[in-house]
Amino acid sequence: MPILLEIVTPERLAYSGEVDSVQVPGSEGEMGILPHHAPLVSMLGIGELVIRSGGAEELFAIAGGFVQVRPDKVVVMAETADMASEIDLELAQEARREAERAIETGYHEPADLAVARAALQQALLRIRVAERRHREGPRRRG
Repeated sequence: MPILLEIVTPERLAYSGEVDSVQVPGSEGEMGILPHHAPLVSMLGIGELVIRSGGAEELFAIAGGFVQVRPDKVVVMAETADMASEIDLELAQEARREAERAIETGYHEPADLAVARAALQQALLRIRVAERRHREGPRRRG
């Protein structure tokens, strides 16, 4: 019996559909969610969200936000959610280079350094998710 999953960002509905399970990057570690999961609300960290449905897997790069779990529905409210197949690897690599340059220039304001480090972390995540999908192709299990 599948569970409804919605992934939303401030800009768009990134995903909506029935899934067999979803693994989310919680702020304290990975969380696996199956149908009829106990209700909960939790903060999200930065990492990979894995959707499993019908023997296939789809990856998203997720950064921040919250997940709300009900027995029949999971809502991921993320600051950003990028489907692996939609990530432009060249743009992600350029974002990584820009963030590295920003860090190397030696910002003197802690807030600027924090922004540059967050940008680097997000760029590295997007690269990892895109390269994993490219290396492994669309994933089928079973």
